[in-house]
Amino acid sequence: MILGPFTIALPYVLPLLATLPLLWWLLRATPPAPRRVVFPALRLLAGLRTEDRVSAHTPWWLLALRLLIAALVIIGLSHPLYKATGGPAPGTPLVLVIDDGWAAGPDWRDRLAAADLLLERAERDERPVIVLTTAARPADAPAPPLEARPASAVRGDLQAMAPHPWGTDRRAAALRLAQASITPPATVTWIHDGIADSAPPSPPGAPPRADDTASRALAEALGGLGPLTVLTAEAGAPLVLSPPTRAGDGLALTLTRPRGGEIPGPADRLWVRLLDGQGRLIARSEAAFAAGAFESAVVLTPPGGGQSPPARIELSRDGATALAGAGAVVLLDDSWRRRPVGLVPRDEAAAVPLLDPLHYVEKALAPQADLRRGALASLLAAPPAVIVLPDLTPVPASEAGALDAWIRQGGTLIRFAGPRGEAGLDGFLPVRLRGGDRQLGGALSWSEPARLAPFPDHGPFAGLEPPADVTIASQVLAEPEPGLEARTWARLTDGTPLVTAQSRGRGRIVLFHVTADPRWSSLPLSGVFVRMLERVITATPGLEAGGADRSRPLAPWRVLDGFGRLGTPGPEVRPLDGPAVAVGADHPPGLYGDDSATRALNLAPSLAPVSAQTNWPPTTQRQSLGGLARDRDLMPWLLATALALAVVDLIATLALRGLLAPPRRRPGLSAMVVAIAGLWLAAPPLAQAQQPGPSEDAETLVREAVLQTRLAYVLTGDPAVDQVSAAGLGALTEVLGRRTSAALAPPLGIALESQDPRVFPLLYWPVSGSQPPLSTQARERVNAYMRYGGLLVIDTRDGGDARALAEGLEIPPLREAGPDHVLGRSFYLLGDFPGRVAGNATWVAADGGDTDGVSPVVIGGNDWAAAWANQPGEGYLFAVTPGGERQREMAYRFGVNLVMYALTGSYKGDQVHLPAILERLTN
Repeated sequence: MILGPFTIALPYVLPLLATLPLLWWLLRATPPAPRRVVFPALRLLAGLRTEDRVSAHTPWWLLALRLLIAALVIIGLSHPLYKATGGPAPGTPLVLVIDDGWAAGPDWRDRLAAADLLLERAERDERPVIVLTTAARPADAPAPPLEARPASAVRGDLQAMAPHPWGTDRRAAALRLAQASITPPATVTWIHDGIADSAPPSPPGAPPRADDTASRALAEALGGLGPLTVLTAEAGAPLVLSPPTRAGDGLALTLTRPRGGEIPGPADRLWVRLLDGQGRLIARSEAAFAAGAFESAVVLTPPGGGQSPPARIELSRDGATALAGAGAVVLLDDSWRRRPVGLVPRDEAAAVPLLDPLHYVEKALAPQADLRRGALASLLAAPPAVIVLPDLTPVPASEAGALDAWIRQGGTLIRFAGPRGEAGLDGFLPVRLRGGDRQLGGALSWSEPARLAPFPDHGPFAGLEPPADVTIASQVLAEPEPGLEARTWARLTDGTPLVTAQSRGRGRIVLFHVTADPRWSSLPLSGVFVRMLERVITATPGLEAGGADRSRPLAPWRVLDGFGRLGTPGPEVRPLDGPAVAVGADHPPGLYGDDSATRALNLAPSLAPVSAQTNWPPTTQRQSLGGLARDRDLMPWLLATALALAVVDLIATLALRGLLAPPRRRPGLSAMVVAIAGLWLAAPPLAQAQQPGPSEDAETLVREAVLQTRLAYVLTGDPAVDQVSAAGLGALTEVLGRRTSAALAPPLGIALESQDPRVFPLLYWPVSGSQPPLSTQARERVNAYMRYGGLLVIDTRDGGDARALAEGLEIPPLREAGPDHVLGRSFYLLGDFPGRVAGNATWVAADGGDTDGVSPVVIGGNDWAAAWANQPGEGYLFAVTPGGERQREMAYRFGVNLVMYALTGSYKGDQVHLPAILERLTN
């Protein structure tokens, strides 16, 4: 119900105002209670005169006061709202356009909050809503029709919406809009990701390019329906991390932020982290943008030897928590693993490097393989993934059986031609060879040295460019036979094979028809020789080497979502069927293949240079995501005023009945009005009066916390965050009372600037962007709290930044809390610690130190209080993703474990070491 600038959320309460005349009549007809006195002897009453008169009816001003209280309560319960901005007429549709591509992932929560605010207004104004998303859709998945629906139904779908890890297709969205029947006028809001589209490559095969006309075309179409407002995030986001290249012993990467728009200043410090398949940190490096720069070069240098193979590179602002978004993640496949390669020298006495054929192979493979030399028998005792034989010397019969079994189990044998050996006598060749070798370009030859032909598409060398300066002077020739074409991976310009291969069991045999040194060709001196050996090792099909065979389609194994998290692919994801596949709805970024052989498909190579969208129609109104004005809720003020007037009514009633000490002079109506105005000005909003504030007496706080154990949370100054903390800890306290013997009182909020938290066993601190840094006195309170046994729980709420707030705090070195930590078994047995979201790491102190092995701090980003929050009569306040109610139950169990950990310390820690304790007792 709309009344000018006011919106009534519960209009069915207002008819109660019609009962006010009846209330007046009842109050008028009912006289005030008489004054009770002790009856004395009659003779004592003789000649006495009373100065006070008891009225037979309630005074008119008291009646008016009570009617005013009733009216304020009725109007307050109708939940009136004062509109921050003028709204459209009821029934005018709201067209809500949401960019849900990869660029929306980093600030998706802010986008959902803005969309929820718009839907809340539309629901109050009884306006239908039409939602249009812009992410590209799979080829075989038709887009649903655009239709107007109630805002309440759309809000339910909004909670399940998530960003996609590929780009937007705004031209397709404009086509859907043109096909829909939307009658103007409408109000249109576009929650834009701030990034221009990537145009299809022209000509095919060229790199993609930025296209800022797609957003403008869609904006012009939307502007034809009504006034258009575009909401965008702050400049500089999102960030894109490009796949690495090898730089000596390190990995070189490029970090990019959007180009165009305003010249950016220096960005905050970032961290680039290299992780293994279990999420353990291998290496990290700091990254920063110079003022006005759009790219930042980073080099990651892993420690040498012994570490697990790298699997993932991600961005982080604090060095521990990954940034959300598919653009901030690079997946590494088997091509980045250092594979063991065995080299079999023929003459150990020939120690001159440049005369050793394996010298050039060793230099080519050193950056991407773990090399070891030795006799063939010793290498097969601890088999590597690849074995290199420098010539065609026959394999001894005593070792042939073991070598054949190793190949069939998945090993790759690489052989080179040479003047030594008799071809084809040992059975370890991919093709039959002719006797002798072919001379090209010698002093006694009329022919010129041969050159490389383009590499065939069916082999692992597809896509490499044959250099024009590589010449072949000698080679061994293959006998023509059926199937030779399929076994040829590289050939000369005259069609003769240069590299042949044949599968045997799960492995293969590869033959280079030239020597491994420059005697027969200049190939070992070229860069393409390094790339060819790298491709051969990468294509090794064995379990130890991994490597996805690019010549066959690869089924999707694990794919990224819009937040940069790996998950199970859906049925709409198609296999990779070529060496160059662009990221899209059919092929999202992720790992393709299986657990023994994978290929990584990353987002950055499929993107055009990331550019900010600046080409807008002149009538477009632009705002930031946080710039939406919220309607002012008048309900707390009206109810607080009614409560204050009720107190005045009580005092006036007691005074009229003579239950208060009679003053010398009865106050007049003007004094009563002054008292009412003073109480109204002093009354805080009802929603804030229900929470303990920073001004609460410190002694009272200590007394309440000492008499009854209770949890506490930090008052951040953001009412929305503080209400979620209060509701979440309150619900957790009720769960503890039902499931455990811990009987806790309701939680309290404390202000660190004025109150000491040391009387509480657990202090929950949600990170809020509006909270100012702590003062020196507040930091000392927090440090003392951790030193004397308190448990500080810092929740970054899935994307918050706690660095500024934690500056100066004595936080010990941290490690990730896994299932083996006491937190995972203090009451329930848990494998992870989810909240409203899941997947973010939880960090604890690496060493308990002086606190008997108990971590003084727990840091995470899963927004636990939002998962616990539950209001009577309203239910749960937030949806949990992606696990639903099962995930909420796990969040409650983690909350129980967390409180038990704070109350009992490392009591359950001995269970971790129970096998060792039993072994000691039996010895």
